[in-house]
Amino acid sequence: MKFHMPVKVYCEHNCVKTYSDEWTSLGHKALIVTGRSSAKNGALADVTDSLDAHHISYCIFDRTEENPSIEMVMQVRDMGIRENVDFVIGIGGGSPMDAAKAIALMIYHKDRDADYLYQQGDSTALPIVEVPTTCGTGSEVTPISVLTIHAKRTKSSIPHRIFPQYALVDGKYLASAPKKILVNTSVDSLGHLIESYINLGASPFSRMISEYGMALWKDVKPALLSDHVTDEDRDRMMLTSTLAGMAITHAGTTLPHGLSYFLTYEMHIPHGQAVGYFQPGYVAAAAPKTQAKVLELIGCKDIAEFTNLIHTLLGPLEIAPDMVDTAIKGIMANERKLKPVPYEVTEDTLRKFFEMAM
Repeated sequence: MKFHMPVKVYCEHNCVKTYSDEWTSLGHKALIVTGRSSAKNGALADVTDSLDAHHISYCIFDRTEENPSIEMVMQVRDMGIRENVDFVIGIGGGSPMDAAKAIALMIYHKDRDADYLYQQGDSTALPIVEVPTTCGTGSEVTPISVLTIHAKRTKSSIPHRIFPQYALVDGKYLASAPKKILVNTSVDSLGHLIESYINLGASPFSRMISEYGMALWKDVKPALLSDHVTDEDRDRMMLTSTLAGMAITHAGTTLPHGLSYFLTYEMHIPHGQAVGYFQPGYVAAAAPKTQAKVLELIGCKDIAEFTNLIHTLLGPLEIAPDMVDTAIKGIMANERKLKPVPYEVTEDTLRKFFEMAM
């Protein structure tokens, strides 16, 4: 049994600027990897103001794809090499933060081609700072980087474990997020908490985090179901996401995440929404005692109430029968997602997941 969390986490308002003396000392020139929204929520300005104040130069890539691809990572890697950067800053949701890790790896290994992303080997990367602006991925504290592999029509995490040096977590960046983003990403964090809890790789340490995270998620559930979200709610959402990231760092994700990749690639369903559809089925198949504990922690009296909650938040899944068959065959061949599941998984088990999502 072990617990390893090497990321230095600051979780408070204005932490980007408050602790800028520390994280700006990682290098002399930064590559900022982000999307368009960071200019609207204030995160990009906080980062660049801090870099300017400490006379650290930088370049910005602000066209990160949703579900970043290998091709995009290599494009930005080449930009980083040309610009002679020596650390990387990811700002945004899971897409730019995951991409930042892969880019930092490939800049460090500038003599390697794209194949290296999915090869075992030295995982040394440039130093990384992560600034989350959504409340689902937890990528700011994980060593995980999930990329889209167009050649295989799917998404998959790279085998390299790349922890950021700093996670700067500030709930104020959620203030401008559309309600749908808050819902989808919060459901993603719930998926991380549930899948890391109902998991053969879980430990007393990781379960402690998962339980605390699920209790926090229960507290923000009313906000997700209403049109009124307070600053306190946003702070809790962000903390829940970071805790969930710590939990999956130690136990990993399982079937719902594996199935979600199919929905995201083939049907363009946002990641958190796709993950959420399969949570009721995953919990329903667990041992009665485990099922009861999870439902208690998230504030649902039974599976029916949990299923109704997911349908209320996300709407029902609409999917053709042949696509269900394809998704099931794909996950049954995915040993990595099957291995940590603490119960027998058959095609009938997975078909019930879909039935409960529809």
